[in-house]
Amino acid sequence: MSRKVIAWFGLFVLALSMQPASAQTILLEGARIIPGDASGTIENGALLIEAGTIARVGRKGEVAAPAGAVRIALDGKTIMPAIVSAHVHPGFQKGLTYSAENFTRETILDDLNRALYFGVSVVMSQGVEKGDVMYQIRADQAAGRLGGARLMLAGRGIGAPNAGPGAAAYAGIAYEITTQDQARSAVLELAAKKVDAIKIWVDDRGGRAPSLPIALSRTVIEEGHRLGFKVSAHVFYHKDADELAAAGIDNFAHLVRDKVMSDALIATMIAKGIYVMPNIGAPERATHATVPAWFDEPYLAALLRDTEPAEVIARIRASFTSRDAATAARNRQNYEILQKSVAKLAAAGARIILGSDTGLEDHPFGFAEQKELQMMAEAGMTPAQVIIAATSRSAEFLGLADRGIIAPGRRADLLVLDANPLDDIRNTRRIAAMYIAGKEVDRPALKASLMRTGN
Repeated sequence: MSRKVIAWFGLFVLALSMQPASAQTILLEGARIIPGDASGTIENGALLIEAGTIARVGRKGEVAAPAGAVRIALDGKTIMPAIVSAHVHPGFQKGLTYSAENFTRETILDDLNRALYFGVSVVMSQGVEKGDVMYQIRADQAAGRLGGARLMLAGRGIGAPNAGPGAAAYAGIAYEITTQDQARSAVLELAAKKVDAIKIWVDDRGGRAPSLPIALSRTVIEEGHRLGFKVSAHVFYHKDADELAAAGIDNFAHLVRDKVMSDALIATMIAKGIYVMPNIGAPERATHATVPAWFDEPYLAALLRDTEPAEVIARIRASFTSRDAATAARNRQNYEILQKSVAKLAAAGARIILGSDTGLEDHPFGFAEQKELQMMAEAGMTPAQVIIAATSRSAEFLGLADRGIIAPGRRADLLVLDANPLDDIRNTRRIAAMYIAGKEVDRPALKASLMRTGN
């Protein structure tokens, strides 16, 4: 099969799998329903979907099926909202290569396909974007011409000179600012492109760049807020987080990493409604000198085999054993700082959302999110807290008032699972079916598309 035909097939499957829902009425009965917010689980539940929207939710026998409705028995299953991921970087990895040349419509769509296969319905690209290709994809999705996990954009991120993302693939992407006029100009350009949020890089990136002065960060925040945009910050140092919280930042795209987050910072975050992404899946990889048990967990491993070439999986496996034990031990000490912050944030009731730096090299779409959920639970969050973070709370941060919760009037973006994630958060990987706007996603077609393209 020629490359052009393969690419066409992949795009066709992506569009076909996500066509807008018909007016079909569906009654899902017998499953456990986890709404995705703080309301209680419904055992032996019933969920009525009309024209892609949730019409009624209750217990089986209490929700009647209108004439002509399709009834689907889901006894023993669990229904939860589809996952919403607020920190991704699509388009740079294609097989074993990771480069700027890979950043094409085809590669980005493969990443959206991959995310959808793992149960992720919405992704937010956080600041590593080139040209107009992702804006075009977003527009095609909005017009119903294209499916996949819904793509939201922060456009080009803003930082001090050389303070943007460091990989060679990202060279030249960030706005580099040194004055308030440049800060305002960057925000205005992003606003003209109708981004969904704004991203700033604040720290010195390990000493390779100057930090972004708080005066410039404050200018971006104030100008962004004036124009109606939330602002996310890439941080490393606690002192920067303190200053940003006082300046009105909306979200920390990472935890601070030089120390455990203080009670005072967490209190400020809660008082001001600041969101935070644990984003611990990528740093956790560096804590191992042998292959970790999570990598061979049967359901996660099966999803990875369904969506990634064998040579990529082999390279990920080899990356663990190529690290010496002393380095892994030092990395574990640093990782424990992050885990302690997650536990403190969860205990305090902070606004934790799902973000996992998805799309970094060998940190694939969907796989990164599903692993991140496990890491969040292992750091001290309850499964219920993790589910809220990955559904309703992330949707809230992204301004998606129509999804993220199983409730009347919301879009029927749903996962049907073979086991209860409240018992074990890893059960979010046991996907029996997925619905987007009430239409079942053709996951076998997504798998076939990914395997054909060889990505």
